[in-house]
Amino acid sequence: MVQLLERVSQDIERHCLLPLGETVVVGVSGGPDSLCLLHLLYRLRSSYQLGLHVAHLHHGMRGAAADADAEYVRALAADWGLPHTAQQVDIPALARDHRLAFEEAARRARYAFLCRVAAKLGVRTIAVGHNADDQTETVLMHWLRGSGLAGLRGMLPLTSLSDYRLLEAFDPHLPSATLHPESHDLRLIRPLLQVTRVEIEDYCDYHGLEPRFDQSNLDTTYFRNWMRHKVLPLLAQHNPSVREVIRRSATVIADDYALLRSLLEDTWSRVVVEQPPQITPSISAGSEETKAGGERIVFDLTEWRALPTGLQRSTLREAIHRLRHSLRNINFFHVENALLVARDGTTGDQATLPQNLMLVVGYDQFTIAGAGAPQPLPDWPLLPLVGDPLPVCVPGATLLPESDWVLEATLLARTELPSAWATNPNPWRAFLDAHMVGDSLWLQSRQPGDRFQPLGMRGHTVKLADFLTNQKVPRCVRDRLPLLVGPGGIAWVCGHHVDERARVTDKTKQVLVLTFCRA
Repeated sequence: MVQLLERVSQDIERHCLLPLGETVVVGVSGGPDSLCLLHLLYRLRSSYQLGLHVAHLHHGMRGAAADADAEYVRALAADWGLPHTAQQVDIPALARDHRLAFEEAARRARYAFLCRVAAKLGVRTIAVGHNADDQTETVLMHWLRGSGLAGLRGMLPLTSLSDYRLLEAFDPHLPSATLHPESHDLRLIRPLLQVTRVEIEDYCDYHGLEPRFDQSNLDTTYFRNWMRHKVLPLLAQHNPSVREVIRRSATVIADDYALLRSLLEDTWSRVVVEQPPQITPSISAGSEETKAGGERIVFDLTEWRALPTGLQRSTLREAIHRLRHSLRNINFFHVENALLVARDGTTGDQATLPQNLMLVVGYDQFTIAGAGAPQPLPDWPLLPLVGDPLPVCVPGATLLPESDWVLEATLLARTELPSAWATNPNPWRAFLDAHMVGDSLWLQSRQPGDRFQPLGMRGHTVKLADFLTNQKVPRCVRDRLPLLVGPGGIAWVCGHHVDERARVTDKTKQVLVLTFCRA
């Protein structure tokens, strides 16, 4: 069994799992995996100048057997001269309260407990006994659930628990130090991830260790047990090396995922134009922050649409993770629907995302935020939400309040118009018949009941509200979009349509040219 100690030591060195002189909280259930882990670390304590602290969580199940497990771990820690912390949690009640499967509730409770112990001790490393067979089962379970690359990597030898999803959502009473890496970067290490279950059992036999056996591990109504006792043996009939094959695939996927993450980090700053300065985790799926929307991430639509599909998908998933930190699994269909809407949608189109998030396509951006959250204003000349009509200087320049936009007005003879004026590509420039619009002009926002005659509709009058909806003008700007108004009514819905009555015709003698530009 010297060979196993050397292999584990090599993995510890390779992944920098045990810095010298640290105290490690070791999760010990009493089973063979955690017992083997504790024994190995106990043997290595001199080499790494380790302090070891045993932590045991009683799940509130299995009655006297679980009580005996807890007593066994307590006695073991005492025999080995190690400090010990234990706690009992009612996992079935937590599963009901949080509407979780028992396995998931137990997983969250274990990590929350281990983090509490580490935070109380002021240490940063937590060790658990996940082994190679656990890794195989985890990858296969994630694949059956429809996981992306992040899940298909399986478990990692070293994980930052300060960024562990669902930790704080499960236990809001955790000290804040366990949630923020800048104050207390908790590390979860798995030194046995390359050691099989058979090797662990042989190690325990060789060293005379007598682990406890949890009868619930035989219950195939639990997903992992079903995978372990039913699915993998069946697959092994076709390929006896299936467990090793799955683990090799996970290793390759982990490397590919690391490459994709580096590409994502480079891409993120290029396509994201707005995000909170420091995104904080939501407390739970039903929290006030989630309901209110809170923070948002805004993407440059043109830059994002130029990305390869893989990076488009990755940026969407990343935005969801950043805004809903506690969310563990993101539905494939949510992401694919959002991908299609963001890639092919037009202004105003929306896609529903998990935990009350919405993707909303704007004029030149799209936003991911809580449903009902205010959308970012496009870079348009806009009026304040509250204000009096703004007189327009003709000729001259009119500065828009609370803005760096200015409306420049010039008068030209019909014969002085540029040759391409009729195909004007600038939506913020208009050519109007000066006589028809009149001498007194002003800019104002829309009013109830506003109507006008869009150019090209042969004098047909439409409701301005319907027009703005059909043009998919973002809701957030409809009350701020400037309207050029004269004695005869709306002459120009700025940035969109000229009124039919204000159009330049062959009979026009003088043309009013209006252009919005930066001051």
